[in-house]
Amino acid sequence: MRPAAASLAASYPRRPASRAQAQETVWLFDLDNTLHDCSKGIFKAIDGAMGRAVASTLALEVEAADVLRKSYWQRYGATVIGMVRHHGVDARHFLALSHDFQVAPLVHAETGLGRKLKRLKGRKILLTNAPLFYAREVLKTLGILHHFECVWAIDHMTMQGRMRPKPSLALMRQVLNRLAVPARQVVLVEDTLRNLKSARQIGMRTVHVFHPETPFSSTHRGRSQYVDLRVNSVGQLLAGRRALHKPGNRDHA
Repeated sequence: MRPAAASLAASYPRRPASRAQAQETVWLFDLDNTLHDCSKGIFKAIDGAMGRAVASTLALEVEAADVLRKSYWQRYGATVIGMVRHHGVDARHFLALSHDFQVAPLVHAETGLGRKLKRLKGRKILLTNAPLFYAREVLKTLGILHHFECVWAIDHMTMQGRMRPKPSLALMRQVLNRLAVPARQVVLVEDTLRNLKSARQIGMRTVHVFHPETPFSSTHRGRSQYVDLRVNSVGQLLAGRRALHKPGNRDHA
């Protein structure tokens, strides 16, 4: 799979152009296991491609490469960061290698996703630790690219010469600064709890999309002070979104 050349979505969020836009809710959506179900094929494809990319780049056996990539993912939130910091690899080249598979046949999502996103009022931005070309390909396959004002991928998450993907607080502050709206107006919709925690630390509201195949988040039970709403789909988010606007309300279903 090659990087997409052009897209309807820009690469960075725009600042509000009017008072009405400045008062709109800004929905920051994660991609994998949030807008589509990766457990049916994509996670396996990424795991395989990522393992092969590490193995070929560092001349390792597949088993050793798997151990290394998992340790970097757990430590940094993205394998590519460890590869750049400890082995000096080119990030874009590695991301292309690690996502070298056909996306479209593997994409699965809830019925009527585009219709549900259209009914969700406010600005919509994709915020993903995945590479830009992969994110756009998934959104186009789902037929929902046009719903997003921009796609902010790991390609854009570099500060002071270092990659700072989610759950970086510096990244969350940079996003908020570019949006130029109060933090309480921004909602992160995400399947990974540690990313939601960072968003809450700077004052954003949070929606946990629970998916049993999400590492670390899948074992979570009980109350989380940094989760405002817990859902299983965009449809549930649409139905329960008003709860986000009630002060002090936490939905921990």
